[in-house]
Amino acid sequence: MGFTQRQSAGKFTRDEAEALIDQLQNAPAQPDEDAPARATPARAPSAVEQAIRRMPAEQLAAELDRRGWIVIAP
Repeated sequence: MGFTQRQSAGKFTRDEAEALIDQLQNAPAQPDEDAPARATPARAPSAVEQAIRRMPAEQLAAELDRRGWIVIAP
């Protein structure tokens, strides 16, 4: 839905909340079956994404925990 990190934490300004509500209320209930499906173009992962993928899970979890995220192991 394109939320910022602040918005994904549930923090919206009044104007942002009103715009989102309007967008959701005005969205079609069912996708148009005649409309072509929109495909997301494939792109190469950025250098940062590649570095994160190579990072050991324990190190990534520790960094996320340090930044205040809740980390739950499977």
